[in-house]
Amino acid sequence: MYSGSSDGEGHDASSVASRKIPPASSMLWVRNLRRYIGSGAGLGSEALMDVIVSELETKRILLDIFKEKQQKSAEAGTIPSFYKKKPEDGSISHRVQRLAKYRFLKKQSDQLLNADDLDAMWVCLRENCVIDDATGAEKMNYEDFCHIASVCTEQIGPKCRRFFSPSNFMKFEKDESGRIAILPFYLYVMRTVSLTQARIDMSELDEDSDGFLQPNEMEAYIRGLIPNLAQLRDMPGPFVHMYCKIAARKFFFFCDPNRRGKACIKKVLLSNCLQELMELHQESEEEVTDTEQAENWFSLTSAQRICDMFLALDKDSNGTLSKQELREYADGTLTDIFIERAFDEHVRRGKIGNGNAREMDFENFLDFVLALENKDTPEGITYLFRCLDLHGRGFLTTADIHTLFRDVHQKWIEGGNYELCIEDVRDEIWDMVKPADPLRITLSDLLSCKQGGTVASMLIDVRGFWAHDNRENLLQEEEEPEEE
Repeated sequence: MYSGSSDGEGHDASSVASRKIPPASSMLWVRNLRRYIGSGAGLGSEALMDVIVSELETKRILLDIFKEKQQKSAEAGTIPSFYKKKPEDGSISHRVQRLAKYRFLKKQSDQLLNADDLDAMWVCLRENCVIDDATGAEKMNYEDFCHIASVCTEQIGPKCRRFFSPSNFMKFEKDESGRIAILPFYLYVMRTVSLTQARIDMSELDEDSDGFLQPNEMEAYIRGLIPNLAQLRDMPGPFVHMYCKIAARKFFFFCDPNRRGKACIKKVLLSNCLQELMELHQESEEEVTDTEQAENWFSLTSAQRICDMFLALDKDSNGTLSKQELREYADGTLTDIFIERAFDEHVRRGKIGNGNAREMDFENFLDFVLALENKDTPEGITYLFRCLDLHGRGFLTTADIHTLFRDVHQKWIEGGNYELCIEDVRDEIWDMVKPADPLRITLSDLLSCKQGGTVASMLIDVRGFWAHDNRENLLQEEEEPEEE
């Protein structure tokens, strides 16, 4: 009797949803049953009522089954929302969003400690601490910590109270008497305030409020910092735009590994790049040696060096570098095959000139320099590994190592050095990396061996191989001045 309904359960939800339950009076078995009842063939009033009740119960069950299938079909056909269209510029929702963002950031900014508040906190810390007899360090126990919190709240206001929580006290190293030094605590407060202010400033520049900065937004943030950085205040006006482009590129090289063209604000705040940029706050340049200035990518000396290098390589002054021009980088010590692979992997085709031309623009040149000057970082090794992976297979074989080092060997012999056995160098590289698979070297092998930068340098730069070959002599030269 119910075989028709059970068969219907096997159909797709979509087909069930499109059908309508027919009225009971139109069913064939209902019409036949009514005809039989109407003939009065042996059925009394009680039997008639039983049939009617059964008919209604059947109709109810079928209706429940239909509704259940229709509900399942609706749920299965609904795709969860993963994209919300951003409000259009000038629309009411866009204005409301900007206003809410402005008020929120202003509220967060008002809760920050300013320079006077930090000075007042430092005075309170020094006036209410104790001197360690053994080390002479200024320290405080938890009772002093709570007392200083009360004094600071009275002088500065409740906005400093969050720094004096029990959990913050427990973050610092304590001596045998349970005391912490006041200087690390004060530096913690200063760094927290500095990072919070940086996040507020970056969020103000984040036009679409997605937590990421576009290149122009990062350049605007750096441009706003220049007046507050002691070593950049005297920067020539015409050079500001170029400096911001150079400085911003390092953030994207390290904070945008997938090259999506946007850097996560949280990742920028936690990166070493921001800390390196903030080192330029030092007032006197006499405190910073020439070597330190050259090593700091964000220093004015380094930025000018990068610009001068690019202009010197750009022989035809068209604003881009050809392969032939880039071969003069680092006095021509880089191998030809590496230059070719750098263009293959990191330079777009047909950007300048005819369809087959490839020219490296200034942004790609900055990535190139960053990779070579940061060969020991995961980002630098990843950049270089793509160039070393000649066939794009994700690993290097002994044949790849032989092919890559062949150019280095040629430059080595041309420089008047002793004869090398390429197979010996290949075996040495294998011993340095110790790959998980003895037949291939992967990117993870280079990252985990802690010598990935040295290996990459040996395969792309004859000067890098010379430094590895003479590493013992170089170490002795570095130790001699220290002994004197």
